[in-house]
Amino acid sequence: MTLIIAEAGVNHNGDEKLAFKLVDAAAKAGADIVKFQTFKATELVTEQAVQADYQVANTGKKESQLSMLRRLELSPSCHFALAEHCKKRGIEFLSTAFDSVSLRFLVDELGIQRLKLPSGELINAPLVLEHARTGLDMIVSTGMATLSEVEAALAVIAFGYTAGHDAAPSEAAFRQAYSSVEGQEALKSKVTLLHCTTEYPAPMSDINLRAMDTLSEHFSLAAGYSDHSEGITIPIAAVARGAAVIEKHFTLDKTLNGPDHKASLEPDELVAMVTAVRQVETALGDGIKAPAASEIKNKAIARKSLVAASDIKAGEAFSDANVAIKRPGTGMSPTAYWQVLGSCASRAYQAGELIHE
Repeated sequence: MTLIIAEAGVNHNGDEKLAFKLVDAAAKAGADIVKFQTFKATELVTEQAVQADYQVANTGKKESQLSMLRRLELSPSCHFALAEHCKKRGIEFLSTAFDSVSLRFLVDELGIQRLKLPSGELINAPLVLEHARTGLDMIVSTGMATLSEVEAALAVIAFGYTAGHDAAPSEAAFRQAYSSVEGQEALKSKVTLLHCTTEYPAPMSDINLRAMDTLSEHFSLAAGYSDHSEGITIPIAAVARGAAVIEKHFTLDKTLNGPDHKASLEPDELVAMVTAVRQVETALGDGIKAPAASEIKNKAIARKSLVAASDIKAGEAFSDANVAIKRPGTGMSPTAYWQVLGSCASRAYQAGELIHE
């Protein structure tokens, strides 16, 4: 089954009560995971870092990234409370770490069982290495990246998984780990790549969903899609193309003030997406072309048989004048039509009677 991550991100606006409500909404929708973001604003950005255009547009306020992000931090105690609430609601708690301190907190103190590397950190080799050295499974987003940048990150991850913690990092060591059988096996067993278009909302013309297939084929790894488009069309399409993971931002209200609300689903839309994804999974089936159990009963109704077009005497030759093809499909198959023509009837048939020879 496709792993569905409901991305709460920073759509709590720094309000702990809102964060709890987001967990409830994700659990109610049937998502597998609800994911937040863990960071220390002062570790993440400098005072000079400016907002992205979409952040200015969505917040209606032009300020430094530092000022914006400080309002969106969640305290350690809130993390513990959220993780406990997730247990009660039967949904996995996950959070993305944007700095080393946050990563160590999530792994060593909160005890999360898998990691999510965000697109913006893909080229942050030291942080990528620290993620891999935890030994935990990783979901790696690849927004803004080229194949060569993805490969470079995977080389760091392969090194982190297979080399000892005292092994010295280097480009050569990364390449060697990536090329090794052990490194490739570690990547295949622990890493899922996510195609992503890092824009909020992402224009349909920039989605390039086939790039998800490219990631899977080029690296021989499971691949999925982290979606920033409007609506639920693209996640559903991604599942139909074989996505192993779907990640989608959601909010309680798109009109709330904050950088990501406008590009997020509201709870009823999240429910619709999860429902549609599960329906698509069921509909994909096993790929064997054979009659489905539900359609077998309709064979006799929808298919046709050979029937007498007129009265036929015993011993009379079947011809295109006295043999017709009509429903129901409980007699001889029309595929026997040419075999029957020219042969003689073994018995008499009345017009409209199914031919059985």
